Amino acid sequence: MALNLLMLGPPGAGKGTQAERFARSRGIPKISTGDILRVAVHAGTEVGRLAKAIMDRGELVGDDVMIEIVRERLDRPDTRGGFVLDGFPRTVAQAEALDRIMIGRDPLIVVDIPVPEAELVRRLASRLVCEKCGTTGVPTATACAMCGGHLVQRTDDNASVVLDRLRVYERQSRPLVDYYQERPTFRSIDGAQTPDGVAADLAAAIEAAGAALGGRA
Repeated sequence: MALNLLMLGPPGAGKGTQAERFARSRGIPKISTGDILRVAVHAGTEVGRLAKAIMDRGELVGDDVMIEIVRERLDRPDTRGGFVLDGFPRTVAQAEALDRIMIGRDPLIVVDIPVPEAELVRRLASRLVCEKCGTTGVPTATACAMCGGHLVQRTDDNASVVLDRLRVYERQSRPLVDYYQERPTFRSIDGAQTPDGVAADLAAAIEAAGAALGGRA
């Protein structure tokens, strides 16, 4: 059975770090709409320019654009053994579209990673990303561990925009938990732990969700 994992949680919950770590351990692709959009922004494409203006305001890119990006990516051969989705869906409309995309595939395992707001603000206000490849760094680092690029604060990580992003998440994305939580493959873990603690709980949650499907994830 293919391991199809969807990770939910607010900005700053550590979804990207955990998604990358888990995908690498299982040899499946991590699919991040944020990464795809950053490539478009860096290349200066029409979609990239539009997305940059929206993200700089702390808003979310529209459903139609994001759905098509994900549909195309999930059609590639490397997803047949499974994948980890990070950053999609962000609205119930996107989740409904994802359910249609997933018809004929193995079920999604959905893991939510909640974190208290005060901790999210602290994390995001101190977060640095590589201006070259988009990898998240740490406040004490001077260069990207992946490519050696310069680490900078994202324009949507300043304190005022962070609070706006969290409000947008609560309004538009929080209903996703309600959408998924009755499914036997839904799990929630504490995102306020250390990264290693979150990773251990994530692995256990996926194992339990796989068992609920009658198999092992």
